[in-house]
Amino acid sequence: MKRFIYILLTAWIALHATSLQAQHKIQVVATLSTYGDIAKYIGGNRVEVRSIVKGNEDPHYVKPKPTYAVWLAKADLFIETGLDLELWAPALIDKSGNPRIRSGQPGYVAVADGVPMLEVPAVADRSEGDVHIYGNPHIHTSPLNAKIIAENITIGLINVDPEGEAYYRANLNRFKQEIDERLFGKQLVQLLTGPVLTRLARNHQLVTFLEQKTFHGKPLIQLLGGWMKKMYPYRHRKLVAYHKNWAYFKDLFELEIIGYVEPKPGIPPSPRDVEELINRMRREHVRVILAANYFSERKVHDIARKVDGIPVIVPLGVDGAPGVTDYFSLVDVWVNGLVTAFEQQKTEE
Repeated sequence: MKRFIYILLTAWIALHATSLQAQHKIQVVATLSTYGDIAKYIGGNRVEVRSIVKGNEDPHYVKPKPTYAVWLAKADLFIETGLDLELWAPALIDKSGNPRIRSGQPGYVAVADGVPMLEVPAVADRSEGDVHIYGNPHIHTSPLNAKIIAENITIGLINVDPEGEAYYRANLNRFKQEIDERLFGKQLVQLLTGPVLTRLARNHQLVTFLEQKTFHGKPLIQLLGGWMKKMYPYRHRKLVAYHKNWAYFKDLFELEIIGYVEPKPGIPPSPRDVEELINRMRREHVRVILAANYFSERKVHDIARKVDGIPVIVPLGVDGAPGVTDYFSLVDVWVNGLVTAFEQQKTEE
C-alpha cells in the first residue's frame, strides 16, 4: 500500500512539474509561419510559439480574428517583419491591450532590422500598385536574410528571458551553421567560413571568386555544395513570376525575372496584360513560371498552356504544403522545383 501511494505521489509531482514548466514557457506570437518556425528553432523547449499567417496564405491580407488578439494579450514576445507588410498587425495589438509587445518595447521584434533592402521605391506612388515604401518585404526568401531574422529573434528572446541567453545563443549559432552548410556545402564552409562566403554572396562575387581561386591545385568552385551548387548551372536564367515575392531569392541565385503575371503588385492582370506577358515569353523563349501557392493556380496553368510553359507552384512559408515542416525544407522546395523545371526546359529544347 505504501509503495502504491509512493508511485501515485511521484506521478503527481512529475505531472505538476511538467505543468509548471509549460506555464512558464515564453509565449511567442509571430505574424508569419516562417518567423514562427525560426523562433521555435532558437527558443527550443523554453518557448511556445503561435503563428498567424499560414505558409499558403497571402501575408498582405489577414482577417484580424478575435483569437489572434487573445494570443497577443498573453504574448511575451511578438514577431513581425517590421516594414509595411503586416498592415493589419497594429489593430490586433491595440485589441490585445498588451503594452509589452508594442514597437519599441522589449517584447517586440522587427525581423527586418539589419536586412539590406531591395526594391526601395524612389517615390511612393500608389498608382503603381501595392508599393512597399521601405522596400520589398519578402525578406525570408533568401537564406542569408534568414540568419539576420534569427539574430533579431534571439535578441528579442533574450530581452524577455535573460536567463535563457546562453541557450538561445547556442541555438542561433547552430541555426546559422546549418544555413551556411545547406547553402554553400559543408566542405566550403569549413575552408572559408560562413561569414566570408556570406559577404561574397551578398556582393555577387562568390562564383567569380570560387572560379578564379584554387585549393590544392583545383578550382574552389569544385567544392561548392548545397543550394548554391544546385542553382549554379542556372545563373542568369530567365523566368516569369506571379508577384514580386522573390526579389531576395533571385538576387542571391542571380536569376532574371523578365515579367510578372500581376502587371503591378497586388493588381489582377487584365486579358491584355496576360497577352503581352505571353508574347514576351514567346519572344524570349521563357517557359518557367514561379508562383506562390496562394495565387490563382488556374491563371498560372492557363498561361503555361499557351507558351508550353512549366509552372512551379510552391508555398511561400513553412507549413504551406505537405512536407514543408521547417525553413530548410521550404528552401528545398523552392530550389528543387526550379531545378526540375529548368532541367525539363533544357531537355525539351
